Amino acid sequence: MSSGFPQLLFVQGGGAGTHDEWDDKLVESLRRELGPNFEIRYPRMPAEDDPAYAAWKATLEKEFATLNDDAILVGHSIGGTILVNALAQSRSERKFGAIFLIAAPFVGEGGWPSDEMNPPPDLGAQLPRDVPVFIFHGLDDATAPPSHADLYARAIPQALVRRLPDRDHQLNDDLSEIAATIKLLKRGS
Repeated sequence: MSSGFPQLLFVQGGGAGTHDEWDDKLVESLRRELGPNFEIRYPRMPAEDDPAYAAWKATLEKEFATLNDDAILVGHSIGGTILVNALAQSRSERKFGAIFLIAAPFVGEGGWPSDEMNPPPDLGAQLPRDVPVFIFHGLDDATAPPSHADLYARAIPQALVRRLPDRDHQLNDDLSEIAATIKLLKRGS
């Protein structure tokens, strides 16, 4: 049931224990920074230790159907990769407020190989129209190289890219820059 507050869907990354031991700290950072007037949804993705695109995409499509228009979508790591590819392939009736990719590995030419995901060369054109896209990547990310932010910038030319110095794959468990951007978006809408 919706609270009437702006909604945010946070899509976790992959790996054993990620939902409860890693990305929960990112969600907590967002809750702390955004305050009580946001409804943050943090669903558990299936088989987090071995993320399968089809299973995660199906879960995301079910989640999209429960959101209000203007919901903010945030994906971390492979969760961001799956999120942006699922959005490019699905035709949700929702009008989302923004898409945030945090330390998302790029799949495709120059990035990580995948047998499951084949992003279109015009990924940005396949995303929902008039929805701002933000890419945040730590420059000390040892998991998804910071160069992946550049690959996304080419594939999604409308995206705003923020490279954060001295921040790791988890952005040091600090999503204050993302929260500040969300607050600005909500203030402007």
